[in-house]
Amino acid sequence: MGVLRVGVVGLGNIAQKAWLPVVANARNWQVVGAWSLNQQKAQAVCAGYRIPCVGDLPSLAAQCDAVFVHTSTASHYAVVSELLQAGVHVCVDKPLAESLSDAVRLVEMASRRKLALMVGFNRRFAPLYQTLKTQMDGAASLRMDKHRTDSVGPQDLRFTLLDDYLHVIDTALWLGGEPAHLQSGTLQTNDEGEMLFAEHHFACDHRQITTVMHRRAGSQRETVQLVTDGAVYNVTDMRDWQCEQGGIITQQPVASWQTTLAQRGFEGCAHHFIDCVTNQTAPQTSGEQAILAQSLVERLWREAMSE
Repeated sequence: MGVLRVGVVGLGNIAQKAWLPVVANARNWQVVGAWSLNQQKAQAVCAGYRIPCVGDLPSLAAQCDAVFVHTSTASHYAVVSELLQAGVHVCVDKPLAESLSDAVRLVEMASRRKLALMVGFNRRFAPLYQTLKTQMDGAASLRMDKHRTDSVGPQDLRFTLLDDYLHVIDTALWLGGEPAHLQSGTLQTNDEGEMLFAEHHFACDHRQITTVMHRRAGSQRETVQLVTDGAVYNVTDMRDWQCEQGGIITQQPVASWQTTLAQRGFEGCAHHFIDCVTNQTAPQTSGEQAILAQSLVERLWREAMSE
C-alpha cells in the first residue's frame, strides 16, 4: 500500500474539536476529502482545514482507503455499511451502531471483507490511563467517576447510556483487564425518563470495579482511583497523576509538549487506526471489543426498564 488515502464523514462538534486537528495534520497519510449532509457547513469547515469538500458519500468512498466517521449515532449503520461495502476501512465514534443487532451486522460485514473496523474509544489511548493499566498487578479495587455539571436530558436514558456512560464502562473494564461480572447497580431517572445517576459494581478476578456518573453533579470532573497492595493511584481529567505510597504522595507533572488531544487519547486513537490499516493489524478497539461494552450497557438499560 502506498500513501494511505484518508477521508472524514461528519463535520459536527466532536469532529471539529477532537478529530480534525489530528487527522488533518497528515504525516504518513493524505487527507483526500470530507463529506457531511450539511454542505454549507461542510464547505466552511473544509476550507478552514484546506481539505477538499466532497459532494456525496459514494464519491468520497471511491477516493479513500480509510475513513473516520463522526455522524449521529442513528446514522452509523447506514454510513459505515456503505463504506464497508465500498471496501473502505472505518474508524467510527462510539457506539458502533444504534442497536446491538446492527453493530453485530457491521462486525460481520467487516470480517467478511477483511477490513479494519475500529470504534473510537479514545480513553484507552490516554497516556495516563495506559500508565495506570500497568499498575494493575495486586489491585484490589478500581473506581471511575465521570460527572456532568448539568446535563440531564433532553435525551432518554438509553441514549445517555450509549452516548456517555458507555465510555465509563469500557474504560473501567479495560483497565481491569479481565472479564468482569456485574454484581449490582442502580440507575436513577427523572419523571421524563432522563438519566440522573448511575452506579454499578463489577467483580473482575480478585478486584472490584465501580463505575459512577451523575448528570447534575455541578462538576465536569473525571477521576479514576486504583487501590493496590501498597499504593493508591489517582488520575484526574486524564492529565493529573498522583500516587500515595508509604505515606508519601508524589505527583507527575504534565509534559509541556503534550497537547490536550494527546492527553485525552484522541491523537493516539487516530494514529492507532492509521497504523492498523497500514500494517493490516487488528485494532485494539475493534468492533468485537465495542460489542462487549455495548452489550453490557444494553443489559443495564433493559434491567432498569423492567423494574
